[in-house]
Amino acid sequence: MWTSFFSIQLAQLLFVLFRPTASAPSGFPKSGNGLWYNQTGDVWSREWLPVGNGYLGATVPGGTVLETTQLNIESLWSGGPFADPTYNGGNKQPSEQAETAGIMQTFRKWIFQNVTGDIDNIDALTTDQGQYGSYAGAGCLLATLSTIAPISNYGRWLDLDQGLAVTSWTQGSVDLTRTTFCSNPTKACVQHVGAENGPLPNLTYAFSVALESGLPAPNITCQNFTSLLVNGFVSKSPPGMSYAIVFSAFATPPSRVQCIQFPVPFGSPPNATLQVITPSDATNTEAWITWIGDTEYDIDAGDSAHNFTFAGQNPVTKLQAQLPTSGSSNYQALLQQHTADIKSALSDSFALDLGQRPNLDLPTNVLRSQYTTIDGPQSNAYLDWLLFNYGRYLLVSSSRGVLPANLQGKWANGVGNAWSADANINLQMNYWMAEMTGLSSLTPSLFNYIEKTWAPRGAYTAQVLYNISRGWVVHDEMNIFGHTGMKGGGNTAEWADYPESAVWMMFHVWDHFDHTNDVAWWKAQGWPLVKGVASFHLEKLIPDLHFNDSTLVVAPCNSPEQAPITFGCAHAQQTIWQLFNAVEKGFEASGDNDTAFLEEIRSVRAKMDKGLRIGSWGQLQEWKVDQDSPTDTHRHLSHLVGLYPGYAITNFDPSSSVQGTGIAQHYTKAQILAAAGTSLLHRGNGTGPDADSGWEKAWRAAAWAQLKNTSMFYHELSFALSENFGPNLFSLYNPYDPDPIFQIDANFGFPAAVMNGLLQAPDVASITTPLTVTLLPTLPSQWPSGSIRGARLRGGITVSIQWSKSKLKSVNFAVDSGANVRERLVNVVYDSRVIASFTTSAGLKKSINL
Repeated sequence: MWTSFFSIQLAQLLFVLFRPTASAPSGFPKSGNGLWYNQTGDVWSREWLPVGNGYLGATVPGGTVLETTQLNIESLWSGGPFADPTYNGGNKQPSEQAETAGIMQTFRKWIFQNVTGDIDNIDALTTDQGQYGSYAGAGCLLATLSTIAPISNYGRWLDLDQGLAVTSWTQGSVDLTRTTFCSNPTKACVQHVGAENGPLPNLTYAFSVALESGLPAPNITCQNFTSLLVNGFVSKSPPGMSYAIVFSAFATPPSRVQCIQFPVPFGSPPNATLQVITPSDATNTEAWITWIGDTEYDIDAGDSAHNFTFAGQNPVTKLQAQLPTSGSSNYQALLQQHTADIKSALSDSFALDLGQRPNLDLPTNVLRSQYTTIDGPQSNAYLDWLLFNYGRYLLVSSSRGVLPANLQGKWANGVGNAWSADANINLQMNYWMAEMTGLSSLTPSLFNYIEKTWAPRGAYTAQVLYNISRGWVVHDEMNIFGHTGMKGGGNTAEWADYPESAVWMMFHVWDHFDHTNDVAWWKAQGWPLVKGVASFHLEKLIPDLHFNDSTLVVAPCNSPEQAPITFGCAHAQQTIWQLFNAVEKGFEASGDNDTAFLEEIRSVRAKMDKGLRIGSWGQLQEWKVDQDSPTDTHRHLSHLVGLYPGYAITNFDPSSSVQGTGIAQHYTKAQILAAAGTSLLHRGNGTGPDADSGWEKAWRAAAWAQLKNTSMFYHELSFALSENFGPNLFSLYNPYDPDPIFQIDANFGFPAAVMNGLLQAPDVASITTPLTVTLLPTLPSQWPSGSIRGARLRGGITVSIQWSKSKLKSVNFAVDSGANVRERLVNVVYDSRVIASFTTSAGLKKSINL
């Protein structure tokens, strides 16, 4: 079978290579908002195109005679309690708590007493990862047309306006079009094939795991005459989580659908296919297949009341309630429902224009290969704009399910994926753009995931690992089974010793409230999350017994993901300080009457080291002990988190009431920003010896924008695009590998960096501190004209701006209506001067024309 499969793939590729379309296919959006190609895709991470609805994902290469649709189900993970009922999230046993507490105190003593302020390992605090597992692919749908006629007029594209992956070609004299999409309203995916000027060739649908290395062969049975049921396990030994997919086929009369069950050898799993039979004299016929999928995973069963089993209903039982209704037999209704949903999610409230001129004469892979970095031409604007829109499309397509977008969104090829495709520190970058670009509605799955998989077992980790009975904690890597312990397997401290993971994620929790003023949500979910994380870190901060400067620090700590195990890491100190500010700013709206907690936050915050110290070569120190190297080009900008996405550096205030404890009170804001710039410059361009990934360049671009350095901002932004994005605009790690790794965080970080170059409104330490909105702070020459419609700012403010000939023309502010809007002074800055000021009030509108 697979010999014929590859023969068909090769044959259709040869046809396409020699008879492609000369320009964008006729169905490609005239706006240019999409990706198109005149060849089928080969390497999955470079060339296949994604569709998704959050619950399900799929990628397609754009085949003709044979289309191979690679499938994903959002909760399909190997490992966890499904593979090992004793799995405890990588934690110590209760009996180890006292011993671990003693070890922790010993490590702290050694750190403080060492002249260099560090130690070489903390292995005794880590725990073997056990059945940590990995996000897994869910097999492939194979769609085969029974024809050998020559192929011409080939084109394939991804329509970002409508969320459609389309392939069109002529087979002999018949014009064929295949359209694939995943609908969020129906939780189903759809693939449609239509024929014009002749009959649709007979069509066979089959499910296969042959291209999903490691996925065991499932049972494939006919559920009825037109439906196929796939039921299997994610791994062989142990079997792990079970999953199910139901495929249902439809066709317009006179075509008919039949499910065929094949005889198999004794002991082999059942096998079946769906076939669409079309009379040879039919014309303008069509067929489509829908699929739904699920696993036995239940996010609501990840707490002590359920013994952290995460076990729910059998997936087949789950899917019975989701089986296609009569509506699935109306393809046009399915299509219209989906495209209306995509339009509502993506473009009804927000739009960006970079003055781009769509190039419909060259396919996306050619445009990508011709893209010029650093001082590129104005034609760069088209691909910049396209990648921005693509990032928003990918977030909409991967986050509206039960689980948030992971390290690969929801698209993974293979049972074992790089870094398990988990939700670790990179999860933060995934959502940087969400609030500002009108995608606030995509965050519920993120917050639910934190509440239901981090917090429950994180409270146990706090007690057994840190001997702290308040709040909860997690570390660097997180699977969907609440892996809250410090992941071991050697001297893993540089990446595993990261108890500030949840602290960083609380940025998003606070930002959601700060942008929406949703008091009901804040009381119900936001505040309990913030209070839980802050409660733990109140206990974890300890006196600095190395410098004996009366400040509170974290110890031991690593600056993610650097080797020194030390104390007072700048990243930890800055993020915890910002968390404590969120507690104070959000206390009144929370309805909490625990004023003792609020006073404790204020007291500890006043004593803590703020993570801001200028070192021997003018750098902002990464560690409290000056050990930074000017040749360190590490991928992370951990100690610059207060520059972006935080504000400890950006809005530094040396006053005693804000950041004036310790040495920081002796610096000016200009000195702190200059030191941050020195560190950023020495950190390099994101191609250090430790990695070559897109996300590190996107972060650098956003940081340079925060420093108002236009040339460095656009250099890093365009360098990321030219270096780390494939022909399908997937972000690639180690991009020169023949089969590189897909990491989606740069796809999400790129739009965030673009926005930070055009519009800035960083957070502030106090609600009474004026909010500064800076317009076009780093507008590159490649975008001389353009506009933003519907960007969201803190305080429930919507802003739209226009510029022309590289000058601001107009800006319009509109404050949300409703009783929850808080008064805030807003200063509007353009070209280094305040051009307007206003105080927010419900329904206020403010327009400025220059």
